[in-house]
Amino acid sequence: MEYTAAVITVSDKGSQGQREDTGGPLVCQLLEEAGYQVVYTAIVPDEPEAIQAALCLCADEKDAALCLTTGGTGFAPRDVTPEATVAVCDKLCPGIPEAMRYEGLKITPRAMLSRAQAGIRGRTLIVNLPGSPRAIRENLEPVLPALEHGLEMLRGKGRDCATDPR
Repeated sequence: MEYTAAVITVSDKGSQGQREDTGGPLVCQLLEEAGYQVVYTAIVPDEPEAIQAALCLCADEKDAALCLTTGGTGFAPRDVTPEATVAVCDKLCPGIPEAMRYEGLKITPRAMLSRAQAGIRGRTLIVNLPGSPRAIRENLEPVLPALEHGLEMLRGKGRDCATDPR
């Protein structure tokens, strides 16, 4: 089943044209390879209001099934993507970033430093990813296959879990 997706890169330098965005295009590529139709991309500065506005646009106006952010999930003072995400979500989905950190810990102990969040706004699943291309791949690839079932349920296209023998 094909779902729509949006990708938001959070980067002060990227939003000012001072740095090439390599993370956002990689996220788009991985999504398209998994069968998603990317309907919106943006680069916003590390400002809570800008991040929240972009997330709300993707969920409320673009009606993207999945919205992935890249960048702003670390310890730097301007890393505020997780807080902006939580502020706009109706429900949190802690298992997704837990799974990303779990898989990341198999590669580097620094994975535990990720502050990524995931949550639901309306009918849109929002997931934070790190900013580096290598970390994007290491975090997204393990969870991407499981997201389809969540999107089926979120979009009302899923089977009744109470009667599903799995």
